[in-house]
Amino acid sequence: MKEKILTAAKETISIEAKAIANLENFIDSEFAEAVEHIYKAKGRVIVTGIGKSAVIATKIVATLNSTGTPAIFMHAADAIHGDLGTIQKDDVVICISKSGNSPEIKVLVPYIKDFKNLLVGITADRDSFLGKESDYVLNSFVEKEACPNNLAPTTSTTAQMVMGDALAICLLKLKGFSRKDFAKYHPGGSLGKKLYLRVSDITAQNMKPQVAPETSVTDAIIEISEKMLGVAAVIENNKIIGIITDGDIRRMLKNNTEFKDLTARDIMSPAPKTIDQDALAVDALEMLEENKISQLLALENQTYAGVVHIHNLIREGIL
Repeated sequence: MKEKILTAAKETISIEAKAIANLENFIDSEFAEAVEHIYKAKGRVIVTGIGKSAVIATKIVATLNSTGTPAIFMHAADAIHGDLGTIQKDDVVICISKSGNSPEIKVLVPYIKDFKNLLVGITADRDSFLGKESDYVLNSFVEKEACPNNLAPTTSTTAQMVMGDALAICLLKLKGFSRKDFAKYHPGGSLGKKLYLRVSDITAQNMKPQVAPETSVTDAIIEISEKMLGVAAVIENNKIIGIITDGDIRRMLKNNTEFKDLTARDIMSPAPKTIDQDALAVDALEMLEENKISQLLALENQTYAGVVHIHNLIREGIL
C-alpha cells in the first residue's frame, strides 16, 4: 500500500509540473496586452468563476490585493442573482473557467459585455464561449488532469492559479511594488515582522550592558549577568572599542587562574559586529547567521544604542 501511495503522489506532481512548464508557451503578446490594460485601468479587478475555479479566483484576488492591485471576488452564480452590482464602470473583469462553457458563465458573460467592461478569460479552451467572448484570453490549457479518471479539477486549477500568479507578479513589477509597500499590506504574523520590525524595536526591549576599558573583570561579569544578554559593550569616549561575551569570560577563566588584576580591555574582543538601529530585524538575523554569533551591538549615529540577541529574534518569530 505504501508503494502505491508514493507512486500516485509522484505521478500527480509529475503531471502537474509538466503542465505548468508548458504554460510558458502560452505567454504571448496577448498576455502582455491584457496585463497592460489592467495596469492602466482606473478601476479594480473583479475575478469571478464557478466551482473549483471560484476557489482559485479567491486566491488570485488575495494575491492581487497583497501586491498592490485592488481586486474583488465575485462568485459567478451569485453575480446573476444580484451581485452584478459589484462591477463598476472602470473595472476589469477576469472570468475563470476550464471549459469556458458552463451555464453560469454563458449567462454572466453577456451582462459583462453589456456593461462595456474589459473581459479577460482564463480558460483551457480558446474556442469556448468564454474564449470567444473575452477581449483577452489567458490560455490555461492542460493535456489531462492528475485525477486518474481525468475528471477532478487538479492540473487545470493549478494552471489557473499559476496564470493568476504570473499576472499578479507582472503587475507588481510594473507598479514598482517594493518590500516597504508589501509591508503595508502584511502587518501581521511572522511575515509582517520580517518586513517592518526594526533593530530599534528589539533594542528597546533590552537593557544596555556596557563597561569602560578599565572596568575590572569582576565588575564586567556582574554587568553581563545583571543585564542578562550574555554580552557587554566596551565603551571609550562614547565609542565602541570592543565587546565581552560569555565566551570571552570562559576563555579568560581557562587561561587565567588569577584575574583580579585583569580589566575589560584585557579580555575584550575588538572590532565587534554592529548594525544600525534603523536596519530591519531580519537583516540582523542574516548577520548573526553569517558570522555564527549570538549578539550584535546596535548603533544610532555611530553611538552605542543597545544589543540584539538571537533569542529576541526567535521570540519575535523572525527565526
